[in-house]
Amino acid sequence: MNKPYSASCEQNKMVILSTIQPYLFDGAVVLEIGSGTGQHAVYFASLNPQIVWQPSDRVEYLQGINTWIRDASYSNLKAVIELDVLKVWPNESFDLLFTANSFHIMDDEAVKTCLEKSRSCIKLNGFLIVYGPFNYNKQYTSTSNERFDGMLKANDPNSGIKDIEWVCDIASQSGLNFIDDIEMPANNRILIWKKETLIE
Repeated sequence: MNKPYSASCEQNKMVILSTIQPYLFDGAVVLEIGSGTGQHAVYFASLNPQIVWQPSDRVEYLQGINTWIRDASYSNLKAVIELDVLKVWPNESFDLLFTANSFHIMDDEAVKTCLEKSRSCIKLNGFLIVYGPFNYNKQYTSTSNERFDGMLKANDPNSGIKDIEWVCDIASQSGLNFIDDIEMPANNRILIWKKETLIE
């Protein structure tokens, strides 16, 4: 099987890693939600032998991701597991949950469920990091994001760029504390939440 390939993953992997590096502490176990092609998982694990990286995605993407993992053969990169935000979650907790370019593919219900379920998978004082485009005050941050959103909705009317205020409200209701909003290239953001209490 040919390995799946994403040009955007190659373009953004270095800047994403440099931004999340402070959260990849020695011994951290990371769950990546929606590993896509597997390129990010391989790259991040290759440069961070001090962490364990757990890729995940829906069942139809697992074989492609595992081709990257098998070829890389890093001891700190685990075999991909199935994770469907609406149906299937791992029964364990992690120091960090990371997801890139996933929220704008999901519908509102999936994003809401992802935020709610994420909290139960994060250890106390662990983090959720989300990379991708977001709207502010229901406004696009660029004409390119507006065009991109139109393309998404043409393919799936329930998908599209989410409003940051709505996402942060759902995360807060789910028990996650918002700690940072970082500007990234190509009109993307990195949003970071922390689980600071054990109260469910």
